[in-house]
Amino acid sequence: MGAEQPEVTVEYLESWEDHGAMWRAVEISDELVVVELCSCFGEPVDMVQSAAPELIEFVRAHREQRS
Repeated sequence: MGAEQPEVTVEYLESWEDHGAMWRAVEISDELVVVELCSCFGEPVDMVQSAAPELIEFVRAHREQRS
């Protein structure tokens, strides 16, 4: 059995950033968001996904702020 992924929430991504790491959207649609979790140096650590509407909206807004 593999380790279970934590539930990805807005709070989870904010906590990830609060600890000095970063994340980036790999795929985003109205139904699903795929996020790459990266170390503080930008190296990929994990990839997570969610269909939660509030997370999709957060990632979409966050991505637009970075542009």
